[in-house]
Amino acid sequence: MGPNGETVGIVPTDQALKLAQEADLDLVEIAPQGKPPVCKLMDYGKFKYENAQKAREARRNQTNVIIKEMKLRPKIDPHDYETKKGHVVRFLKAGDKVKVTIMFRGREQSRPELGIRLLQKLAGDVAELGFVEAAPKLDGRNMIMVLGPTKKKAEARAEKAADKAAERARTAASDADGSAPDQPADETAVENVESTEAGQTEVTAAEQPA
Repeated sequence: MGPNGETVGIVPTDQALKLAQEADLDLVEIAPQGKPPVCKLMDYGKFKYENAQKAREARRNQTNVIIKEMKLRPKIDPHDYETKKGHVVRFLKAGDKVKVTIMFRGREQSRPELGIRLLQKLAGDVAELGFVEAAPKLDGRNMIMVLGPTKKKAEARAEKAADKAAERARTAASDADGSAPDQPADETAVENVESTEAGQTEVTAAEQPA
């Protein structure tokens, strides 16, 4: 093939190399399995650069779907439920999907309605942040539901970055006034915990049932 995709025909290798040299191009084998093999006259350096650019663009546009997991018992007590719900809220705010698993034991398996009611309650409590992507269904001894975030990952990251920038601006303004930032003493500790969690590299984070 010529530099513009035109068919040159079957030519000896030495003649093809001569054509490439005269055109100041490279002779690149693009279909070695062909009989005879198919080659093309091209600028190989430019070809590699364009392919690398396309690969980078594809990676940039790729959406990394992260699924967190939360495990609950069907008869979870109210305090533990609020704790678990708080984790689900944080995951959804970050733009992650959440797989919620209800684990049945013994005779609890004969009462799947307990799991359905609990999952429906959780879905209702976090409705502003997520939606039911996969309805509750039994999977062996467990019941599973998947919640999807209403905000995309990129939107969640942008919102978090904006919140951090606003917080830094408030802190700088407070320092300039000679006064302490207007926030409770334990808020810094909470932010430190969240920063540590954000630095984790695990794709799936599983919360054990209470």
